[in-house]
Amino acid sequence: MKYQTGKIELPSGNATLNVPKGFQFLDAKQTQYVLHTLWGNPEDSTVLGSLLPENGGVTYTDSWMFIISYQEDGHVNDDDADDIDYDDLLKQMKEDTQTENAERKKAGYNTATLVGWASKPFYDSNLKVLHWAKEIKFENSTTNTLNYDLRVLGRKGMYNVSAVADMATLPQVKTSIPSIIKSIEFKEGNRYADFDSSTDEVAAWTIGGLVAGKVLAKVGFFAVLAKFGKFIVIGLIAAFAAVKKFFFGNKDQEVTNPNTKTEIVEANEGDEKE
Repeated sequence: MKYQTGKIELPSGNATLNVPKGFQFLDAKQTQYVLHTLWGNPEDSTVLGSLLPENGGVTYTDSWMFIISYQEDGHVNDDDADDIDYDDLLKQMKEDTQTENAERKKAGYNTATLVGWASKPFYDSNLKVLHWAKEIKFENSTTNTLNYDLRVLGRKGMYNVSAVADMATLPQVKTSIPSIIKSIEFKEGNRYADFDSSTDEVAAWTIGGLVAGKVLAKVGFFAVLAKFGKFIVIGLIAAFAAVKKFFFGNKDQEVTNPNTKTEIVEANEGDEKE
């Protein structure tokens, strides 16, 4: 894995990502590999990259990441933000998750149960950012999964930033939210305030629809992501540590240039990790 830091031009072209202190960035191809091949989630070509804590790679048992994607489906009207009953919305979301389980099972993925809010939805009307968190229990998993979602709204669409982690990491994730929110910066002319009602399209959903996951359902993507959703074949952490030490020696030698760090992983057939 090749990690990056600093200022990154996002592939969507309308914003930049300033990697927050304490984090590192993986590009789209590597992130899709982690989500689909390693963690067993459905493929999603909209993923632009991900942010991971500097002190843990994707092979660690306590690893977690923020996944970044962009949807240009129109300007999201936020007029309903103060009128939503999130308790009623949660009931509907639980029903929707159960309905999706038939499709998950058919596609070969573990079924999911929405336990409840890990953090109740909150809309920051000044920054134009919506965030909320779900606690999810996946079939055959001994620990519950955290899906912490951010929606950074812009003129013609929004950035989806979703943390996939174990529930035990919730305090760490919540602590990082302020810096993650500010890491995505729309370019001039693409900000929420730049909306032009005479030329720009308006999205078919509002704030409540984003929380309910209706946008994800619209494009055929499961509204919940798993961390280690399937059994995966991967090298033991001890083997990984030995290989890293063999190639790099001490910790200070891991940096290959000021903005890129490489993580080397040895995959051994027959070793399984859930």
